[in-house]
Amino acid sequence: MRVLKTKQSSLYIGNDIFGKLKDFIEQGNYSRVFILVDENTVSACLPVLHSAVPMLRNAVILKVKSGEKNKNIETCVKIWSALSNASADRYSLLINLGGGVICDMGGFIASAYLRGIRFIHVPTTLLSQVDAAVGGKTGVNLGEVKNRIGFFSFPKAVFVYPRFLSTLPSREMRSGFAEVIKCALIADKLLWERLEKRGFLAAGDEKIIMQCICIKEKIVSRDPYETGERKLLNFGHTAGHAIETWSLLNDRKPLLHGEAVAAGMIIESRISSEITGLPPGQLDDICRLVIKQFGKYPLPAYTKLIRLMEKDKKNRSGKISFTLLSRSGRGVTGHYCGVESIRRALEFYDSL
Repeated sequence: MRVLKTKQSSLYIGNDIFGKLKDFIEQGNYSRVFILVDENTVSACLPVLHSAVPMLRNAVILKVKSGEKNKNIETCVKIWSALSNASADRYSLLINLGGGVICDMGGFIASAYLRGIRFIHVPTTLLSQVDAAVGGKTGVNLGEVKNRIGFFSFPKAVFVYPRFLSTLPSREMRSGFAEVIKCALIADKLLWERLEKRGFLAAGDEKIIMQCICIKEKIVSRDPYETGERKLLNFGHTAGHAIETWSLLNDRKPLLHGEAVAAGMIIESRISSEITGLPPGQLDDICRLVIKQFGKYPLPAYTKLIRLMEKDKKNRSGKISFTLLSRSGRGVTGHYCGVESIRRALEFYDSL
């Protein structure tokens, strides 16, 4: 088991973490314990939790529907009502057992209920293990805009059980792999080189998961509320969130978060080659790996995507904000790009 202690949270990763989870619950002396699940984790992951930590069989199960379209205030209201009806008080604990949607929304639910009850994450997808469960961002979507409503609110602990990844379809694993690529590109050249060699085979590697967690936690510890350095973690997400939103609104089978971010990383790497000097050969390497793993998404009219980017929460004074790359393994923040630069990057993506 690997342990990472920060000012805000304790993180445990390994296939022997459940003893620590049991100790955590016993030492917390919680009045009641609640577990937030969706239809996937209630069948694939909750029985593992019950078997490993029998006391959790007495926890109250709160169930939501999976998927980004259900990450909204309406779902939160239902869970807040369920907590209230079950007499949850300020000494209760909410365990978020699931992927990115469960972690984002569960953290938000706990942070708002009674002005804040304690919560922990037990992430069950690669995306949530390397990203959503770590760093203290909570939130829900407002209409078509991702994560418009939320708090910076840190879990008391995160328990990462890598064997949960065996329950995932390959598409979900691939979606999480996009966040692994992002971590390497913004902060770790050697990790990027490993990913170039191993590709998707690296996705479930416990050491690589820990590397990504450490990269994110190191950045978050220095800038917990995203006033500067933490913006590095947004690489690929300005364009990616716009593509994800478009797909959610228009596609019969919408893109997963990581699939959209993968496209966003190519687009923002192309902007980087123009604005921050990302070398052409490194741009080619990024495109080669990402296209090989994720393929291409047929973009809609560029004006529609740019309009969605203009609603991004990271923008300032109407200017569209991007995190870019100066080279593979080195991200740079604080760039606001004009429409023509964005349009050229979208054309580049379409030309691949």
